Amino acid sequence: MPENPRADRDALAVDLPPAATVTSPADRCAAVVRDLRAMHPADDAQRALREEYVALVLDRGGDALRKGGGPEHLTASTFVLSEDLSHVLLTLHRKAGAWLQVGGHVEDADATLAAAARREAEEESGFPDVVLASEVPVDVDRHTLGERFSCRAHWDVGFVALAPRGSAIVVSDESDDVAWWPVDDLPPDAQPDLRRRLPRAVAAVVASRREV
Repeated sequence: MPENPRADRDALAVDLPPAATVTSPADRCAAVVRDLRAMHPADDAQRALREEYVALVLDRGGDALRKGGGPEHLTASTFVLSEDLSHVLLTLHRKAGAWLQVGGHVEDADATLAAAARREAEEESGFPDVVLASEVPVDVDRHTLGERFSCRAHWDVGFVALAPRGSAIVVSDESDDVAWWPVDDLPPDAQPDLRRRLPRAVAAVVASRREV
């Protein structure tokens, strides 16, 4: 299987204006809707859920993107894959008590969901200058949270990045550990939704490589 991260990014990309052009809450909401609609859903269930995300943002505006905007809101995460797609970088999240992909809440300074996903990936991995394979998400996943969380549910939006497995890892205060795991041998205490989401992330990169 070829390993060409730059080609992967080019194949997954669509014609979107740069995140720096998003300068207001209304612009950010418009960018979120735009990027969600640019997504290529893996199946009908993903397509239907994507439309629920769009409806939520159109209905609640900026509150749909803020942790303080209500008990349910969008979050952004990144499936950081090794360049040969054999491993995924996971964090043992302290509060969740489970292994999951890096990600978290959208902050006011994040112009787009992709920007939030990139920032969270850098903060939780210690990798500098994370480059997403595309500004367009590869999947959406809505999941309820346990009593240890102040939020009721996260409407997560997943992105993909590629990184060398030799990159130096720095464990953040939110994690007990960060490590590479084989995509076909995830830890037993991995977040349940990871097992259905990770194949979609890998498939998006494989599809992009076929188009190059």
